[in-house]
Amino acid sequence: MSRKDWIRVKDLAVDVLLYSGARWPSKQAGKPVLQPISLTVSIPTDIKYSADHDDLNSSINYSAIASSLRTLLSPTSGTPAFASLEHISRHIYDALLLEAPFNSLLDEAFISVVQIKAPIHCSRIVFESSARRQDQSTWKLGTFRHVLEDIDCHAIIGVNASERLEKQVARVHLSIEGHAGLFEAGESLDTRAVVRKIYENVGKTEYLTLEALASYAAVESLKEIRRQSPALSPTVSVKASKPFALVFASASEVEISRTISDYPSPIDKMQVPFPHDKVGAVNGVSTAAIAFGSNLGDSFHNIELALRLLEAPNELLRDVTGKVDIVNTSFLYESTPMYVEDQPNFINGACMIETDLQPIQLLRLLKSIETTVGRVPSIRNGPRAVDLDIVFYNDEVMDTRAIDARGDLENLEGHLVVPHPRMCEREFVLRPLNDMIPDFVHPVKGQTISRLLEKVVADPSLRKVMPVPKLPLSDRDPIVPSVQPVPSTLCHWLYPISSTGGNRSKLDSKTRLMAIVNTTPDSFSDGSDHESLPTAMIFAKSAVQDGAVILDIGGYSTRPGAAFVSVQDEIDRVAPVISAIREDENIASVPVSVDTFRPEVARAAILAGANIINDVYSFTGPTCYPYPSTDAKECEAAREYMAGMKAAAREFAVPVVLMHSRADAGSNTDYSEYLYAGPDHSVVEGVRVELGRKVEEIVRGPGGVRRWMVMIDPGVGFSKTVKGNLEVLREAASVSADVLIGPDTARRRNPLAGYPFLIGSSRKSFLGAILAQDGRTTAPKERTFATAATVACAVQQGLPLFVYMMFKRWLIFFGCLSSYGRCYGIGPSETITFCSASGCPQKKTGNMAEMRSISRPRDKSRFQISN
Repeated sequence: MSRKDWIRVKDLAVDVLLYSGARWPSKQAGKPVLQPISLTVSIPTDIKYSADHDDLNSSINYSAIASSLRTLLSPTSGTPAFASLEHISRHIYDALLLEAPFNSLLDEAFISVVQIKAPIHCSRIVFESSARRQDQSTWKLGTFRHVLEDIDCHAIIGVNASERLEKQVARVHLSIEGHAGLFEAGESLDTRAVVRKIYENVGKTEYLTLEALASYAAVESLKEIRRQSPALSPTVSVKASKPFALVFASASEVEISRTISDYPSPIDKMQVPFPHDKVGAVNGVSTAAIAFGSNLGDSFHNIELALRLLEAPNELLRDVTGKVDIVNTSFLYESTPMYVEDQPNFINGACMIETDLQPIQLLRLLKSIETTVGRVPSIRNGPRAVDLDIVFYNDEVMDTRAIDARGDLENLEGHLVVPHPRMCEREFVLRPLNDMIPDFVHPVKGQTISRLLEKVVADPSLRKVMPVPKLPLSDRDPIVPSVQPVPSTLCHWLYPISSTGGNRSKLDSKTRLMAIVNTTPDSFSDGSDHESLPTAMIFAKSAVQDGAVILDIGGYSTRPGAAFVSVQDEIDRVAPVISAIREDENIASVPVSVDTFRPEVARAAILAGANIINDVYSFTGPTCYPYPSTDAKECEAAREYMAGMKAAAREFAVPVVLMHSRADAGSNTDYSEYLYAGPDHSVVEGVRVELGRKVEEIVRGPGGVRRWMVMIDPGVGFSKTVKGNLEVLREAASVSADVLIGPDTARRRNPLAGYPFLIGSSRKSFLGAILAQDGRTTAPKERTFATAATVACAVQQGLPLFVYMMFKRWLIFFGCLSSYGRCYGIGPSETITFCSASGCPQKKTGNMAEMRSISRPRDKSRFQISN
């Protein structure tokens, strides 16, 4: 039978007892409230025969349905009270689809139950649903929807001056679908709580636009539904209107539809907008997002100088006493120009600040910084030494132009418009903001930064970039006396935006080689080969000639049981080598990192010419584990290391390598607390959580290291078993993937997301342990091929990668491996065979006895090595 016709009992009035209350909750807990409801029952049918023959007997007796329903639901019939509108609908379906006399006539019904005396502030609550009989004893739910009609809130809403002075009715109409799981579980949606949430929170807002208000109501309703049942993924449709806005119309209205998927981060953790000039302003301190860019001169120097000037407002604004602290920074990005394309590429980024300056004062400060750094008048969107813009100020919406001048964006000069009006079309603005505040909701668009980024047209040329400063500093006076001088740029490294997914992630996915120059007499890998200055210099020049782009100088062995070295002895070991490198014209321009955990050594090395700090303890010292420690003495020592290393890194604007470790390298290998991530992922999860905690502390807050200056090292060979080390190598890309980490009860974004990588597996003892499983005992210098396998595994994952190397002949091999960019056939049970292309040492020697192939067995606990 075709189902194209309907018979309907419409707006049937019935009195029922409801435990959920009426306008107000029941005065006595557990006591139902008698009240009127309205029912509409729609029955799909085929009325053709009845119509053609005017036959009453073939028609469904709607009078009998109406009478039966009134009797069924009436309190006088002995029917118990109902918990909710959903409970009433369930009772009706049982009667119509499963019980005589209607079960022989009907197999499907659509029901609308209306609570006429809805919770206070709401006009009506409507529950709409449908069901179809499955067999003689069961029926199955079809459609399912709640409608909360006309929630009348009182809020500041509008752009007219009078609307900013007095609250008016802001009417919210809410429709909720996709939450049938409640009904199927025998539960009900607490509509009174949803109404209360909307009424209370919308009443606190002071939006200019209905669009922003509607978006905010959607977020609040989704949060409340998720609070009631975390497993639900509903869709909410919101109509927001102003019934007193227009003289010749009943209302102005905006309608939107949103789901939890529109907000990628957990909805209950989201930052959502609240009243202007209240949120973010704590004790008179406001939070602002500043975007910056440069494409003239030394862009990296210009940006660093601008940020240092930003934290010295009283030097530039003589008539204002204020404070600015940079509390977070993004990665840096190189982007091609927009609008005016005939100009150099830009370097872009953003920072978060805390300030007591008012928006106009902050704008004056930014313009003064631009002038001080060297920006001169130019064409709009043209080249500039530095450009600074206020993107957000708390969650305020402001436009200093006259209302009749806001029709376009061609007259912004000298005015402040917040949020920045062009930010949503610019990936080079959204992506830096996403590094810092992905869950912040745009106060006008009503969507998170991460959602806006998903919608923007991607720039295929966009890349991350890390600058390396030229050190030691040349003698020159600072531009502003209280601001420390900024080094010029020695070089910079480009690397992909992401280490996972998408063709763009492969752009410039290049492996760069770091040659290790150990000046210690007890190095685990090369003993005292480079202990003297002449031998160290011979190795350094040879390594650079063979492809190394960084020289890492270390003066204190990190192997378990290594002899103690005093601060001065460590300085005396590394500083002369660094100075000699800077004085040798053949390698003077090669970046140098100093491998140390001591602030005094780091500072002495930088003054000698080092450009990078490489700290195996991530600024917390050699003894503090866990971090933060429960031992007060260890905790205080860690704070001193942290403060000293951060100060050195910030003063000289140097990149830092932060490695995962747990105090002594041979201890603390238990990662069982992270087994919630799975037995094959617990060590990687531990790296993300523990190193991530340190990185966040180093990057965030006043005095933090710039995010774009941080490289991470997962700590291969440090406090990990053989299996744990192989897990880190195998899953290296997931260490810095943009994923959620933590147990189910505390999921959060991976704090290591997007950082470039340093892998240091060369000759480590876990490789010796693997080789020993095949009956071989190897000295560190005999672990050449095993080292090669580990690096190949990391390279093939497409990471923005830097690799430690300790010996000359394999620099050529890894240069070859890097240029190919991938190793083929690395699968669960496949074999990697090393390349024998021109220039590779295997090709040169032709010694087939040395050829090795390395596979990753399904066991995944070890590499299998064979001749």
